[in-house]
Amino acid sequence: MNHDTSADILSRLADTLESRLPARGGDPAASYSAKLLARGPDAFLKKIGEEATELVMAAKDNAPDRIVYETADLWFHSLIALTHYNLRPEDVLRELARREGISGLAEKASRGDGS
Repeated sequence: MNHDTSADILSRLADTLESRLPARGGDPAASYSAKLLARGPDAFLKKIGEEATELVMAAKDNAPDRIVYETADLWFHSLIALTHYNLRPEDVLRELARREGISGLAEKASRGDGS
């Protein structure tokens, strides 16, 4: 029986992505992740935009299987961005934990930037 938590899965994936960084010997010819990381932000940010759009389209179509698939793609490419910027999924999980129990409207207002 597999007892992995979601955090364990994200952490292992982040470790793998870190090993794909050009500075760590990631080979763009052998790895899609290494290729995106070597090409830099323009490459993976474009993919994040594409995957977000595909998720929206799947949701508009009320297609649960596609919603899950496209969310996985969006999360994966977001993890590529985190890796590039020397961040980890644990950083995002800490931020989500910090927000837990805080009204979304209150949290948004606390930013003061209108986002």
